[in-house]
Amino acid sequence: MSDWTLTRTFRSTSGEVRWDSLGDPGRDPVVLLHGTPFSSYVWRAVARALSRRHHVFVWDMPGYGTSEKSAGQDVSLAAQGRVFTELLAHWDLDQPRVVAHDFGGAVSLRAHLLHGARYHSLTLVDPVALAPWGTPFFRLVGEHSEVFDRLPPALHRALVREYVSSASSPGLHPVVHDRLVEPWLGDTGQAAFYRQIAQADQRHTDEVQDRYGEIAIPVLVCWGEDDTWIPADKGRELVTRIPGARLELIAGAGHLVQEDAPTELIEVLLG
Repeated sequence: MSDWTLTRTFRSTSGEVRWDSLGDPGRDPVVLLHGTPFSSYVWRAVARALSRRHHVFVWDMPGYGTSEKSAGQDVSLAAQGRVFTELLAHWDLDQPRVVAHDFGGAVSLRAHLLHGARYHSLTLVDPVALAPWGTPFFRLVGEHSEVFDRLPPALHRALVREYVSSASSPGLHPVVHDRLVEPWLGDTGQAAFYRQIAQADQRHTDEVQDRYGEIAIPVLVCWGEDDTWIPADKGRELVTRIPGARLELIAGAGHLVQEDAPTELIEVLLG
C-alpha cells in the first residue's frame, strides 16, 4: 500500500508537477485525476488494474502530494484546469479516456469546456461539479484559513486526520490513512493544506455548470452511496444535465470510492 512513487517531472505554469505512467505505451491512454485533499496515491489499485489494458497516466496536482508546494502558488480550480491542458499537450494525448474524482472532476470539466481539451470519454467519480459544494468544515476553514494556518502542528495533524478519515465509509487502513495525511504535515504541508482550501472558489464551477449540456462525449458518473461529503443526489442531478450520461451507484462506499470499493469501481470502469 505504501509502494507508490511518481518518477517524472513537468514544469507547469503553477509549479513542478510529479507524474508517471503505467502499462504499454501502445495501448489506449487513460488519465486519472485525484481530488482534494488527496493525491494520485488514491488511484494506485485502479491504475494498476487498468494498466493491464491501457496506458495509464497519473499525476499529483500542483500543491498536492509530491508536487510543488510554495508560498503564493496558484492552486485554484482555474489553475489546475490550465495545468491539466498543459499536461495533455506534454504527453501528446489527443483524446484519452479521463477518469476524475472530486475536485479533479471540476478540473476535467473546465479543461474540456474552457480550454478545448478533447477526451474519448469522461468518468466522474463523486465530482465537485454542482453548486453548492463544500462541507461545513471546508467552508469554515476557507473563511478563516489564516487562523487555521497558525494551529500548533499537533492540532493541525489531528484535524487533518479526522477530516481525511471522514471521506471513507467503512474506514481507512492505518497505512493508507497515514499516507494520505503525510503530505500536509510540516511547515510546508500545513501551509499548503490551508492554501488549497482558501483558493477553492465555487465560481470556478459556476462558470461551467450551465454548459454541461454541451458535452458530446460518453459520460459515466460513479457515486458512493454513503458519500457524506457530496450526497448521491448530486450525481442524480448531474446526469440530467449531461446528454446521455448514466449513473452508477456503488454500495458501501463513501466519498473515497477508490479506497472503499476499488474492485467494484474497477469493474465499472472496465465495463
